[in-house]
Amino acid sequence: MSLDGLTDDVTESYSDIGDELSVSLDRETRTELALLETALEPEETDELVRRAIHMFFQSTVDTGKLDFQLRTAYDVTYDEYLSGMTFEEMTGADQYPAMDDERRYQF
Repeated sequence: MSLDGLTDDVTESYSDIGDELSVSLDRETRTELALLETALEPEETDELVRRAIHMFFQSTVDTGKLDFQLRTAYDVTYDEYLSGMTFEEMTGADQYPAMDDERRYQF
């Protein structure tokens, strides 16, 4: 895959998710959510879920797990995705022709 493939997949997932998402909760998750809601008193429960997604996202970025998954599946990093260019495109390394080692040192 590539940067373009990742961008297409993110756009497709974004439109598939839409504005609302219904999620089924197991007993443990429901209990934890109830405790958090009681302690933090958000305007609505959805706010806690949004915060949880932000924290999980930040955690995967900070630990390098997101880059590992993106490099494995798409051969790009999160920074490359954000910039819209691969590292080779940023540094200009993809502009030079491949070296011909047989003729490299011939005069």
